[in-house]
Amino acid sequence: MTIHTTEWTMTSDITPEAAFRDTDTADGWHLSWLPDRQLTRAQALAGMRLDELLSDPHMVHDRMTQARVDVYADELGILREQAVILLAKRMAARLEKELRPKGDPTPPGHGPRTGRSLTHTIEPPFVHG
Repeated sequence: MTIHTTEWTMTSDITPEAAFRDTDTADGWHLSWLPDRQLTRAQALAGMRLDELLSDPHMVHDRMTQARVDVYADELGILREQAVILLAKRMAARLEKELRPKGDPTPPGHGPRTGRSLTHTIEPPFVHG
């Protein structure tokens, strides 16, 4: 797990989420998975570390990892469960987009006759508290 940082971005080698420096403020940052919150650089880094820990299925049951997750979530002012839900929704949206036929702007299961039923269900990752 490595977070690559520059003056303007933070990216991960295991997750597609990222942090970006806000061009409108001197030291404001935003996380791709928490876009409506302006953060400090330290908070953005905590958000990236949180995402990496939650993205590693081998760490789900590790107590020390869960304690670190709680510390990073607290630094962002959210609960671990909120972070899991937000990241799971982002993952589900990416998967749904990948499953959409090329050139079809309508998400699967949202056509005029199909209503809201999907052809399959995308399950978010499960994390024990």
